[in-house]
Amino acid sequence: MRNSQARWRRLCIGVALTGTLTVPAVAGAAYGVTVPAPPPAATASATGISPSPPPSPSGDEFPQLSPAVAARLDAAIQGVMREARVPGVMVALSAPGKGEYIRAFGIADKATLQPMTPGLYMRIGSETKTFTVTALLELVDQGKVGLDDPIGKYIGGVPNGDRITLRELAGMRSGLYNYSMDEDFFKALTSDPRRPFTPQELLDYSFKHPVNFAPGAQFEYCNTNLILLGLVVEKIGGMPLHDFIAKNVVRPAGLKHTLFPTGAEFPSPHAHGYTNQTATGQIEDATDWNPSWGWAAGAMISDLQDLRTWAKVVATGTLLTADTQAQRLKTGSTGIEDTGYGLGIFKVEGWVGHNGSLPGYESLTIYLPQEQATLVVLLNTDILHDQTEPSTLFGKAITEIVTPNHVYNLPKPTEPAASTPPGS
Repeated sequence: MRNSQARWRRLCIGVALTGTLTVPAVAGAAYGVTVPAPPPAATASATGISPSPPPSPSGDEFPQLSPAVAARLDAAIQGVMREARVPGVMVALSAPGKGEYIRAFGIADKATLQPMTPGLYMRIGSETKTFTVTALLELVDQGKVGLDDPIGKYIGGVPNGDRITLRELAGMRSGLYNYSMDEDFFKALTSDPRRPFTPQELLDYSFKHPVNFAPGAQFEYCNTNLILLGLVVEKIGGMPLHDFIAKNVVRPAGLKHTLFPTGAEFPSPHAHGYTNQTATGQIEDATDWNPSWGWAAGAMISDLQDLRTWAKVVATGTLLTADTQAQRLKTGSTGIEDTGYGLGIFKVEGWVGHNGSLPGYESLTIYLPQEQATLVVLLNTDILHDQTEPSTLFGKAITEIVTPNHVYNLPKPTEPAASTPPGS
């Protein structure tokens, strides 16, 4: 089954660090961006770039997003699509004074050949972790929880619960077993991917295993950590996690098309997603699979425009105090050069943010502080290419053009899981 079971851990930060409508085909403005006619290399659904201001005299690294640069980006993105056999992808890239590049390529639905367009809802997988941890950190700022509190103070029955802190859970250093790696979980999910899971069921899959290491001893991307943090937010926040995040994170951030589903609901218009993480290993349409198995670690839905906003909000700490944001951004080693993981957030070659992967969908939302640059990539497959996440391939191809001194890359794992970088 081509290592299918091992890939379920990717519900975290995409791949290495890890752990699912219809619109008319039109060319034109997306989110108010004025769009020139797409260059010949672009697909019919490409939406173009905004008019660029005069070249910046600053001499800094990030280029003007001119038609020439856009053409290079078009070619690079389409090259990755062909190489990795990605059905459809949408990309948004921008920096102050540099213009905007917003494009959609390929198809959103293999059955109807509906084109991918920038306004579609998408499942964002482990980017959910940035929302859950932000909710937790808001409770920290309110003095209701402490990052160095043991999880056992709030949730009973956790192995090493008297020693594992909330900080270690958010920073992927708990040592708990990742429930999404459990064989029984894999069988239950792939035999009926539309079934719901409760948080306690997910924890039960984890807690039947011994811990992998002592709290704080090393980094290991683990979805179990986020299930526990979601339960803390519910208990101390006094409401269901999806309501707390909507009220205290999504709305204050100004996000209009971001939600935490309670089941398999998926607003329209949305793209169909395709995966080979199946019982047979064959490619299937995972659009309507129930993401409750990811819950606080990976169930959320968003769109390109909202994630452009969220990239800066989460990277700069708009919703948090300066001290709490500084703690969030303090990263520890992941075993990969120039890649660190903080509290529900990573730093990769200077880019700050997170990725996401769950059956049928991948996402990447990152922010480069020195350039105030934002990059969002959303695609409708999670099928690896040469053991590498397609979102990583897109991120690398794009940043090689616009930020050659800060090339986003999460290399495929070469060490044991406990040392691998974040992923889905």
